[in-house]
Amino acid sequence: MKSEAYLFGGVAVFFLLTDVAYIWFAREPAGIAALTVSCFMASVIAFFCLVNHRRKGARPEDRRDGEVHERSGRLAFFPPHSRNPVVTAAGVAICAVGVVYGFWLFLIGIGVLAIGLLGMVLEFADRDDG
Repeated sequence: MKSEAYLFGGVAVFFLLTDVAYIWFAREPAGIAALTVSCFMASVIAFFCLVNHRRKGARPEDRRDGEVHERSGRLAFFPPHSRNPVVTAAGVAICAVGVVYGFWLFLIGIGVLAIGLLGMVLEFADRDDG
């Protein structure tokens, strides 16, 4: 993840330089805030990638002599069909409509959203990874 850390570090430096130039020439608070937050977000990702690289070491794709079979094996658990993403999307849509039409509809949307989120989180909670 060292290359990703360098990539996002470069993005953070770009946003920092752009932010300094924007502060100097434009002095507009919304753009300054957006560029500053972008710099911080890229810095956080770069820091995460660098810490992960130091903790776990080089991955096979980071080395020139790395082979595909070194990374092979079981990748992850991919769940079958589920109704919970649709319920979550409906909850978000009801919340958005509730902002326009009334707080009562927004609260109903929060309830539907909570049901969908809890369903996604707990649907495979009792699954054995073994």
